Amino acid sequence: MSGIYIHIPFCKQACHYCDFHFSTSMKKKEEMVLAIAKEIQMRKSESENDPEFSGVETIYFGGGTPSVLTSEEINFLIAEVYKNYSVSENPEITLEANPDDLSSERIIELSKSKINRLSIGIQSFFEEDLQLMNRAHNSAEAKKCLEEATKYFDNISLDLIYGIPGMSNEKWKQNIETALSFGIPHISSYALTVEPKTALNKLIQTGKIAAPKDEVAQEHFAILVETLEANDFIHYELSNFGKVNYFSKNNSAYWLGKKYIGIGPSAHSYDGVSRSWNVSNNSIYLKSIQENKLPNEIEILSTADRYNEYVMTGLRTIWGVSLDRIETEFGNAYLNYLNKQTQKFLEDDLVFIENKILKPTPKGKFLTDGIASDLFYLNLEE
Repeated sequence: MSGIYIHIPFCKQACHYCDFHFSTSMKKKEEMVLAIAKEIQMRKSESENDPEFSGVETIYFGGGTPSVLTSEEINFLIAEVYKNYSVSENPEITLEANPDDLSSERIIELSKSKINRLSIGIQSFFEEDLQLMNRAHNSAEAKKCLEEATKYFDNISLDLIYGIPGMSNEKWKQNIETALSFGIPHISSYALTVEPKTALNKLIQTGKIAAPKDEVAQEHFAILVETLEANDFIHYELSNFGKVNYFSKNNSAYWLGKKYIGIGPSAHSYDGVSRSWNVSNNSIYLKSIQENKLPNEIEILSTADRYNEYVMTGLRTIWGVSLDRIETEFGNAYLNYLNKQTQKFLEDDLVFIENKILKPTPKGKFLTDGIASDLFYLNLEE
């Protein structure tokens, strides 16, 4: 087990595109912090019973919006992890934060805590985009918080969204250039996707907003890759770009199939053989924890499940899919199937194989998830 993910299920307001689990009511915030601390304690046996466990390497506050917690609450939860688990000497401790929560005073406070990495949800530096997405911050706050954060934190990541309706290639380039002007060493960037049951979906269905176009997103993605690689960023995962020594250790652990514990409502965990997830309901979560019960469901992963996950994550990263690993871990039937399914993508120059590692070509990168789903092994005998 290499990492602990802590889900903070609160936001000031709902972004139009978001389908993550959160509540905009802060009434139960203090109660939730205590319940999360209790779950941290309840699950320490998972590391104690793992012979491979050598210390927590990453602690990640995700959400929701973790920066709605006070610095005292954040420090309290970090202390609970240290109290209940063996933590490695220099863990990466990340806080996801929104610009409107990052005043100069707050940044200074956080810099005195054990938080050593900030992941800031900028999304766009343009006012009209932020309004379309119903973000809680404005463009001036986005720039000001980066100006201040870079004075106190060296390890900063920011999020940008592309493929926004009405966003020209020129405007997208300006977004990237503005991000680069702050000397940020890590950028995560995602296409605007329309999830069911979101406000964005409703706005599109009622004709108030145009639907995002795949071809625009593809152009924006190509601009993103080209610009960031020209500025010494390594495109180490489909949506993630980092300078040398600045890859997200937390996320890299997921992609490399390491074990982790997810704490809080809706958080997922993985122990190498099974995946579990907590209930996506704050009230049920609180009640269960108070009754000393873990409110989770567990799924034992089949060989096919593990193969599919490895293909999906491997193709998305610079580490690719190792054909040797497929053979040793999953067997010849899986290797033969993968080779057969890969043929058409090799012919179309969407993937290539080098040193027995399968990777997407530059042309295939944007289509990675679709390619991976065609390589999935379905309905196989165990």
